[in-house]
Amino acid sequence: MNPFIRAIPASLVRLFARPYVAGDSLQQAVDAAVVLLRQRGMLTTLDLLAEDISTLSAAADNCRVYEEMIDAVADDPRFAGPLERPTLSLKQSSYTIAPLEKGGDGAGAREAVFAIANKAREKGVRLTVDMESSHWTDFTLETMRLLHAAGHTHVGAVFQTRLLRTEQDLDQLPQGTRVRLVIGIYREDETIALTEKRAMKERLLSFSERLLRRGHYVEFGTHDDEFVRRFVDEVIPRVGAKPDQFEIQMLYGVPRDRLQQELVQRGVRVRLYVPFAVGWSMAIAYLRRRLDEYPQMMFLVAKNMFSRG
Repeated sequence: MNPFIRAIPASLVRLFARPYVAGDSLQQAVDAAVVLLRQRGMLTTLDLLAEDISTLSAAADNCRVYEEMIDAVADDPRFAGPLERPTLSLKQSSYTIAPLEKGGDGAGAREAVFAIANKAREKGVRLTVDMESSHWTDFTLETMRLLHAAGHTHVGAVFQTRLLRTEQDLDQLPQGTRVRLVIGIYREDETIALTEKRAMKERLLSFSERLLRRGHYVEFGTHDDEFVRRFVDEVIPRVGAKPDQFEIQMLYGVPRDRLQQELVQRGVRVRLYVPFAVGWSMAIAYLRRRLDEYPQMMFLVAKNMFSRG
């Protein structure tokens, strides 16, 4: 991580984090999802910021919160059926004190995901297993294979186009898997990943077309207006994909209101990735990663705050 980003005081990071985190409780996150749906016509996926845990009790707490999340979105009458309900995104590192990036074996992570997937299937809630750093790629692919073999077809996967291996990894996907395509936020060695962002984004287009032709549901994740429009105006017509076969995904708080509303008015599904915390330390760690990947975010946040003032 950039030493400058690491040196920013936690209090200042928290100030920057506010537009990008839906709050410090599950209720605040669900309420934010309702507002986005009713006022702006946008769908959501909720994510608990709970990485880098160090105790088994923290892992158990994270499982408990996800079970509460499932109940909250399934039972809230403000969501009229499965399509309007938020999906839930999770990271396997939230359930282990032996993370792979630190030389561990990920003990407990896969078991926790299966427990959450079981409850989600019972309640009719869709999950997505996020892709983390390259240390987790093989582990995550195996988790997805085992989940779908056990009938958990409601669980989707995430792939990062920056990794050189992704083109081959897509071939391992179970038929019909829901796939979120992103360039990824994790810094990787140039021996295993692209370093030029435009090349990563071009792969978003080519990989999404390949997935659509294979019958996968594609969640196209980027804030780049050019590539969103090329996906919607070029890839979708070329493939002949129906509106219920794809969606655009963006991050909560990133200012793209005009583009988002244009897409909604055109009948395109737009889903925002809505993170929340139950402790601000986790939210601060999340935003440090975002700032490291996209330092210009500091200036955008400052501009937004001054414009509101």
